[in-house]
Amino acid sequence: MILLISCNISFAQNKPGKNQDKESFLNELIGKMTLEEKLGQLTLYTSDMSVTGPVIRDTYKQDIMEGKCGNIFNAYSPEYTKKLQDLAMKSRLKIPLLFGYDVIHGHKTIFPLPLGESCAWDTILSEKSARIAAVEASADGLHWTFSPMVDISRDPRWGRVAEGSGEDPCLGSAIARAKVRGYQGTDLKSKETILSCVKHFALYGAPIAGRDYNTVDMSMQSMFNTYLPPYKAAIDAGAATVMSSFNEVNGVPASANSWLMNDLLRKQWGFKGFVVTDYTSINEMVYHGNVADEYEAGVAALNAGIDMDMQGSVYYTYLKKALENKHVKIEDIDIAVYRILDAKWQLGLFEDPYRYSNIKTAKTAIMTPANLQTAEEIAKASMVLLKNENNLLPLQATGKIAFIGPFVKNKRDLIGNWSGAGNWMQSKNLWDAVVARTAGKAELLYAIGANVTEDTVLIKKMHIQEFIDKRSKDELINEAIEVAGRADIIVLTLGESEGMSGEAASRSDITIPANQQELLKRIHAMGKPIVLLLSNGRPLALTWEDKNIPAILETWFLGTQSGPAISSVLFGDYNPSGKITMTFPRSVGQVPIYYASKNTGRPFDNNIKYSSKYLDIENTPLYSFGFGLSYTNYSYSNLKLNKTSFTADETIEACIEIKNTGKMDGSEIVQLYVQDLVGSSTRPLKELKRFSKVFLKAGESKQICFTINKEDLMYYNADMERVLEPGKFKLFIGKNSNEVETVEFEIK
Repeated sequence: MILLISCNISFAQNKPGKNQDKESFLNELIGKMTLEEKLGQLTLYTSDMSVTGPVIRDTYKQDIMEGKCGNIFNAYSPEYTKKLQDLAMKSRLKIPLLFGYDVIHGHKTIFPLPLGESCAWDTILSEKSARIAAVEASADGLHWTFSPMVDISRDPRWGRVAEGSGEDPCLGSAIARAKVRGYQGTDLKSKETILSCVKHFALYGAPIAGRDYNTVDMSMQSMFNTYLPPYKAAIDAGAATVMSSFNEVNGVPASANSWLMNDLLRKQWGFKGFVVTDYTSINEMVYHGNVADEYEAGVAALNAGIDMDMQGSVYYTYLKKALENKHVKIEDIDIAVYRILDAKWQLGLFEDPYRYSNIKTAKTAIMTPANLQTAEEIAKASMVLLKNENNLLPLQATGKIAFIGPFVKNKRDLIGNWSGAGNWMQSKNLWDAVVARTAGKAELLYAIGANVTEDTVLIKKMHIQEFIDKRSKDELINEAIEVAGRADIIVLTLGESEGMSGEAASRSDITIPANQQELLKRIHAMGKPIVLLLSNGRPLALTWEDKNIPAILETWFLGTQSGPAISSVLFGDYNPSGKITMTFPRSVGQVPIYYASKNTGRPFDNNIKYSSKYLDIENTPLYSFGFGLSYTNYSYSNLKLNKTSFTADETIEACIEIKNTGKMDGSEIVQLYVQDLVGSSTRPLKELKRFSKVFLKAGESKQICFTINKEDLMYYNADMERVLEPGKFKLFIGKNSNEVETVEFEIK
C-alpha cells in the first residue's frame, strides 16, 4: 500500500500540466534527465517471459528501477506488465515503460501467416486481422508490435517469406497500408491501438542464395522500383516506428546507414517516428566488418539515425564514452530520446502508465467468438486451389474417406511460425472439424502415415521431439496403406512443420520432405483418388505432385481456426478464391523466379540453341503469380479502354466483362497489369497495377472497370529520376499474371 501511494504521488509530478503542450512537456522532461537516464530511454531489453534471441540481460529489472532501460519486449499480460511498470515508477523520473512484442499474425487469436493471408488479395480483411490483433494485444498490456513485415521477396528458399506478402510491390504496398491502419487506428490514444513497426528497413527480403541474414546486393533501380515501395506506403499510412534490417545496403549495414535512415527515411519520406534496431544488430556490425568493435558500432548507429538499441546494450555501455570523446553529439542523443518519449506521449502513457494494464479488459477482449469467426473467415479466403482435375473437389460427405498425414490431428503447426502469444493447444485441427462436419454421413479413417521429417538433426533444431511418432518410417507407411486400402477417397495432409519456415529457417531443398514424398508415392500407386492438402510457409517445388495428384489445395498455416476453415473448403461450404502471391517454381534451380522479370537480348526460343533457357526444365513456373482455381469457372471478354492514345495527365479507364460460367457462386480476383514496351531503362514484362475481388453468382456477368494514371506508369530511370516516358504500352487484365486479355495504348 505504501509503495502504491508513493508511486502515485511521484508519478503525478511528471504528468503534463493541464494546458501544457507535448513539445514543452517533453523538452522540459529531457532537460531533467541525466545522460544515464537518456541512454536508458534508448535501450530495449527482453524480459525473461520469453526470448527471441540468444541473450537475456539478467539485470533488466534493476535496470528499469535505475532508469537504465525505458523499454521492454517479450512481456505481456496486464498483471505482468503492471509489475514491470511498477518498477519504472520507482525510478527517479518515473518515465513509463514501452512494451513491445511480436504480434505478427494475431496475438491470442491467430490468423493465417502473412504470406497466406496475402493470398486473399483483400485489404479489408488484412486491416481487420490487424485491428483484432491490436485490440487483443492492447488488452494484454502491449503498446507496440514489430509488424508489419513488408519485405518483398522473390526467393522461396528464404524462410521469412512466410512473414511477408510475397513478390509484388503493388500488392505488398496495399497490404502494408492496411496493416498500419489496422494496428494504429485513427487515434493512438485509444486504448485499443498499438504502435506499428515497419520492418525490415531495408531490402531484407533479398538475401543472396535465400539464406537468412545473408548479404543483400542490388541496383538502386531495383531498390526504388521494386523493394522500397511497400516501406514507403507504410510510412505514408502513418507508421509510428521502423525497424532497421540485419543486412547491408550499398555496402553499409542498415543500422549504420545514414543515407537510408536520415536522407531517405526522414528527409525524403518525412518520417517523424523512431527507429529501433533488430535484435542485437548494432553488436553484429562487428561481424559485418564495417566497425572494429562495439564502441565504433554504437557511434556509427547513433550518427546514422538509429534511436533505440534492441537488446544489445551497446548504447548504454559505450555512448557516454563516445560523447566524452566527441564522437557523438548530445543533440543527437536528445533527438533520439525525444522521438521515443513522443511515442509514449501519443499512447497516453504519461497521463496513465497503466492504461493498457486492465485485467477486466483482457478477460473480455481476447479470443472472443467474433474474433474467432473473423479468423475462420480470413483462413477460408487465404486458401488457394492449385489443381482440381475432373472436379474431384469439393468432396461429398459419403462413403469412406481416409485422412492421412502428419497434419490431420496436428495442432501445433496450425498456428505457424511467429505466432507469439498464441496457444497452439487452443487451435482447432482438421480431424475434429471433419468429424463434426460429416457426423452420420461418412465413415472417416485415419493414419499419421509419416512424421514431418525423419531428419534427426532437423528434428532437434526444431525442438519437435515430443510430436514425433516413434514408430519406424516403414511401420507408419504400411499402416497408412492398410487404411487407404479401405477408403473410397484419400485426403493426404503433407508439407512443412511450422519450424521449417520463418526466421533462421532457410531451405536449399523446397520440396516436400523425402519421407512424406515416399508416403505420397506409395499411396498414389494404389490408384485411388487423392486430395493433397499442403501445410507450408513458402512456395514449394511440386512438379511430381502436380503431374500425378488430381487435386491440390494450398492451406498454408491458417491459424487458430484452421480445421473448420479447411473443412468448409473441402466439402464445398466455401468456394476457394485465393490466388498465390509468390511464384511456385518447378524446381529450386529456377529460383529466384518471379512474374515481373525482364526480357533479354536473346529471349527464350526452343528452336534456337543460343537463347535464354535451361537444358533440363522449362523456363515457366509451375504456378504463376496470381494463380488460383475455383469450384466454378470465370470467362473474361470484351476488354476495352476509354481510348487508345493519352496525354500524360489523362486518366486511363479499362473495362472488361467477367462471367461466372459454372454452377457455383464464387469470388474472382481480377488483376490488371501493364508493360512499358520501350523505356530508356529496360522494363518488366508485366507489372501489377490494380486488382479487385468480385463476387459473382452462377451464370452472372459483371463489367469491371479500373482507372490508372501517370503515377502508375512512372518509374525510376538510370539517373534515378522518377519519369513517365512517352511511348507504347500494353495493358493486361486476367485471372492471373499468365492468363490475360491484352490491349495496347500510347502515351504521347
